[in-house]
This record gives sequence, structure tokens and C-alpha cells, in this order.
Amino acid sequence: MFSRDLWGEIFHSIKSNKLRTFLTGFSVAWGIFILVILLASVKGMENGFIKQFGDDATNSIFIFPSTTKKPYGGFEAGRRIRLDNDDVTFIKGTFEDSYEYISPRFSNSVNASYGNETGNYSITGVTPDHLYIEKTEIYAGRYINQNDMANTLKVVVMGKVIAKELFKDEDPLGKQVILNGLAYRIIGLFSDDGNEREENKFYAPISTMQRVYGNTDQVDQLALTYNPEFTFAEAINFSDVLEIVMKRRKVIDPDDQGAIYVRNYAEGFARVTDFTTVLNLISIAVGFLVLIAGIVGIGNILIFIIKERTKEIGVRKALGAKPFDVIKLVLLESVFITTIAGFAGMIFAMGIITAISPFIDTEAFSNPSVDIVTVVTATVVLIVAGLIAGLVPAIKAAKVKPIEALRAD
Repeated sequence: MFSRDLWGEIFHSIKSNKLRTFLTGFSVAWGIFILVILLASVKGMENGFIKQFGDDATNSIFIFPSTTKKPYGGFEAGRRIRLDNDDVTFIKGTFEDSYEYISPRFSNSVNASYGNETGNYSITGVTPDHLYIEKTEIYAGRYINQNDMANTLKVVVMGKVIAKELFKDEDPLGKQVILNGLAYRIIGLFSDDGNEREENKFYAPISTMQRVYGNTDQVDQLALTYNPEFTFAEAINFSDVLEIVMKRRKVIDPDDQGAIYVRNYAEGFARVTDFTTVLNLISIAVGFLVLIAGIVGIGNILIFIIKERTKEIGVRKALGAKPFDVIKLVLLESVFITTIAGFAGMIFAMGIITAISPFIDTEAFSNPSVDIVTVVTATVVLIVAGLIAGLVPAIKAAKVKPIEALRAD
């Protein structure tokens, strides 16, 4: 196997047939290159779809009030629906075993200032549960707690983007920031990897927000997470029941689709899962076809090589070469070329993916990548399968009688 003379013959054959060697290697390298790019593209699309939901808990449900489109219960169409604190209390009491976390939201825009720095941002009043619904990451300080809520404290948790713009290199924790003329103490700093826009926001106790902005009990929307043990059907049923119950509470026509909108992430994730499953199946099918094409190509080239060297094989056998020596010579040359070409195509494709991946980050396509184990396995399968495909003509050639081989054209 590691005979110097044997490998000398192999390299001599490769140098003597440069075009054939190039075409063989190129077909293998191109097949692996296409396979890697295909798998990385599928992963990029999958990451893009998942990223659209990445900044919220996967079992989130959001309830948005709007305007009625139909008259009902003595009310005319066009009535503005309002949610309030009682709705939160009602959901907590009625669906105690169905929800995990719940938080109302009350939002406003604010002019923020610290020293000579100013900016316009959004502030949202929430409860402590909101931390787990929004999947907010506190990297300094703390989040809003029940004491802040009970005492309607003027405290805020500030996004990373605001911290950089207002405070530059200064540590904001414990300091006061002026929001619409009122001083708020900064108790925490947060980041949100799934959505940079969230980092351009303040969070405050909703009780404080309701007192400062109109002394009201109204909320803009409700955010909650359903029981994580729910099946998909149970999750969808829960959001449907929520919509029905809320319409009854607000005296809305059951067929009015515009007055209250309930958004259940279970539906979105189900669609994403179905779509990515189809993409993966397509990539597997195409990858299989690529491998088949590579195997057929290697097998055909081996047949050509054997036919081309029929007389040589006859001479070798006439001089006493064993059938295994003939088979080994032909197959080792093929395996050497396909191995080098296959891994070259793989490395080249992986290099391109690694180079461009950091610059591709959109809502539809993000961080294309590929599992190295999968690609190496596919490359090895291609080489082994090609070897097996060429084994039959190699064995057939080894069985040819020397006199017949010498007479071949």
C-alpha cells in the first residue's frame, strides 16, 4: 500500500494525464462545493426565520386592542377598545393553570437627557414577568421588581444602545436620567440579541407609568406565555379561548376580526418548523443527487482509465503481476485524486461560508453555516462509494487474460 514504486507509478500516471486528472478532480470538488453551499444556505434561511421570533419567548401570546369593525350590543362600529388592569387580574384568575408569565404593557415616547447628551426614545411600563416574556438579558444591575411596582418608584432599566448614546463610557448604574422633565434612577442595563431595536428602549414599572401619564389603569397590550407543557393544539386552543373571552368582556361581535388581535407564536413557529423541515428534506434530496452524480462520474472515469490502460494491464499480468496488484494500482490512483479534490472543494466552500457569514444578517437570512461532521461524512461517502463503483470494472480488468489485453485497441 505504501510502496514507493507503487506511488511513483501513480504520480507518473497523474502527471502524464493532466487533463483527465483535472476533470476528475474538478467534478468531485464541484459536487462537494455545491453540497456545502446548499446546506449552508438552508441553515441560513432557517436561522433567519427563527431570528424573527428570537427576541421573545417561543410560547408567547400577545393581545392587541384595536377598533371595532361591526356594531354590537348597542355600540356603533368604530369604537376604540381599551384594555386595563382588571383584564390582567381576570386572566390570572380564570386561566391560572394555562399561563406561565403575564405582563401588561404601557408605552410612551420620551425626551431623555443626561448632562449635555439628549435623545428621543421609547419607554414601556411592564411588570417583573416581562423579563421572561421578552427574553431580556440584564448584564448590569437588576430588573424591575415587586417593590418598584408597589411603591410606584421612578426607576428604569435602560437598553444598551441608549447607554452608549447618553452615557458614552460612563457607568449609568445608580445615576439619574431625565425623561420628559422627570428624574428616574437607572437600576439596570439590558441587551437583547434577538432585536437591537429593543435595546433602544427604557423599561419602567407599569404602575409608575400609569400614574405619571394620566393616572389611569389602562394598558396598551397584554403579553403572556402559555403553559410550556401545552401541545401545539392546546396552545392554539388557549389563544382562541382568550380571544372569545376578551370579546365577551369588551362587548365585541364574535365575528369582528379587527377589534382584538391575539397573536400566538405557536402558529408562527409551527409554520417555520414545517418550512425548515421541507427545506432540509430538499437539501438532503439534492445532496443525495449530488453524491450520486459524483459516484457515477468517478465510476465512469475509472472505466475510462481501465480501458485506456488495458494493454498496460496485459503487460503487467504477462510479467507476473497478480490481479490484486492491478486492482490496487487503478483504485489507489482514483482514491488519491478524489480524496484531494473532495477535501479541497470542502475547504474552499467552508472558507467562503466562514468569510461571508459575519456580513449576512437579515430577517430572512442569517449566519449561514454547515455542520463540519456532515460535510466530512458526505465527502468520505463520496470517495468510498466512488471506490466501490470502480471496483467492478477494476476486478473485470484484472480477470482479463494477458493475450486478450495485449490485443485490445
